[in-house]
Amino acid sequence: MKRRWKSLAAVMLGICILAGMAVDVWADDGSEKGYTYNYDYWGDISYSPDAYRTIGVYTSVELGLDKSFSSAEGMYVKDNSVYSCDTGNNRIVQLERTDTENFEVVRIIDSIKGDTDVKTLSGPTDICVTDEGELYICDKGNHRILKLDKNLNYIMEFTKPIDSTFDQSTDFLPDKLEVDDVGRVFCIADNVNKGMIKYEADGSFTGFYGASPVTYDWTDYIWKKLATKAQRSALEAFVPTEYDNLYRDSEGFIFACTTNVSEQGVDSGEDEPIRRMNMLGNNILIENGNFNVIGDVYWGNAGGYKGPSLITDITALDSGIYFAVDKVRGHIFGYDTQGNMLFAFGGNGNMDGYFKLPSAIDHMGNDLLVLDAQNASITVFTPTEYGNLIYQAIAEYDAGDYEASGETWRKVMAMNGNYDQAYIGIGRALMRQGEYHEAMKYFKLKWDTTNYSKAFKQYRKMWVEEHIGLIFLLIFLVFILPMIVGKIKKIKWEIDTADIFNDRT
Repeated sequence: MKRRWKSLAAVMLGICILAGMAVDVWADDGSEKGYTYNYDYWGDISYSPDAYRTIGVYTSVELGLDKSFSSAEGMYVKDNSVYSCDTGNNRIVQLERTDTENFEVVRIIDSIKGDTDVKTLSGPTDICVTDEGELYICDKGNHRILKLDKNLNYIMEFTKPIDSTFDQSTDFLPDKLEVDDVGRVFCIADNVNKGMIKYEADGSFTGFYGASPVTYDWTDYIWKKLATKAQRSALEAFVPTEYDNLYRDSEGFIFACTTNVSEQGVDSGEDEPIRRMNMLGNNILIENGNFNVIGDVYWGNAGGYKGPSLITDITALDSGIYFAVDKVRGHIFGYDTQGNMLFAFGGNGNMDGYFKLPSAIDHMGNDLLVLDAQNASITVFTPTEYGNLIYQAIAEYDAGDYEASGETWRKVMAMNGNYDQAYIGIGRALMRQGEYHEAMKYFKLKWDTTNYSKAFKQYRKMWVEEHIGLIFLLIFLVFILPMIVGKIKKIKWEIDTADIFNDRT
């Protein structure tokens, strides 16, 4: 019997060894080793505990819909309600969150009431809901932006501006929108590359918002001079949209993202996949991290795709932490207000937490919701203990409780000893408490030269103030005293060598 158990143990041990070898081979071939990751100072991928976990994936079946989501493009979260633009079915599905894991359909919006000739939706691509319950809808197929009251009664519509800056022969195709507190509408429309279209609350067009600075390209000039009329017409027929999506944060600033980027442009910093714009349309996004806010830093072949991340949507928590989703690799990137990547997760696939073609992202509290156009589903994520600790540490720091923030960052570091932001967070907390020398140690460990310099300057100032007496004593002994002694010696020499003291013969 003992021999039989020994044989069985040997077989199991052999299987484990072979499995270990298989894992090692799989790990070395460049495949993804984990779900949640980040990048260290050197740009190498560092895997970590999961910051988010999947609550559920909700399809038409789970929600009890009569038809599956079709080409779903837009999503908006307001309080406990989720508005999903079921674009291919010409409707908007309103969901209500009843508890942590359950959603129910409360309304299907496919027609409107009131004084308008067209009472049905056609290919709605985006929606925004105000605090008063008013709905703004990109009714793309009907070439308009609708404004409805909470009972779906028609109020007004925003149409193509009658302006020389618009080609009046083309259709108005509104794709994405946001509305500010006074009713101004910011719209991204197909074939408009001058920035976002800006309307006042009364529907009047007031110009463009957030347009990129215009640069003169000599190659384009030469090409247009040499091209035939037909070639120029074909070139002008294709006008790339400048932005893909936008989001208005809790402070009133507008985030915008674009997939109109190139490898060279992202490498050089010329292309900006994510912007945060003030009321003048100027980009004020802070990028103090080791890398620019571009999504993935390493562009290896993932899912057969090479090149930079293509950011298709963005959302921002009330804390200022914002998230962007890459439509080609299915990755979600979380950043703090300084542009440091906190973590990234997701990927391409059919498993829970993975995507085929993510088209929109939004949040409910700290939970994240992702709309997948190809999988026809909404995936809901909630923070893990690890993710909540990161949020807690940031919130404590922002509230001025630096001692508590440092302790919370130490808990994060205990769960992930390679996490750069934990070291930097502890260093920043120590610096705020006046522990500059100790803070320098943590900044040095993670090559944070900017914060190290700040801590060093403060430490130098504090050291000088504490040792000012010794410094003056040293200055006196090294510089002033030798000068005095030298002066005395010179006077004595002059006296000793003066003629008046010499013997006269």
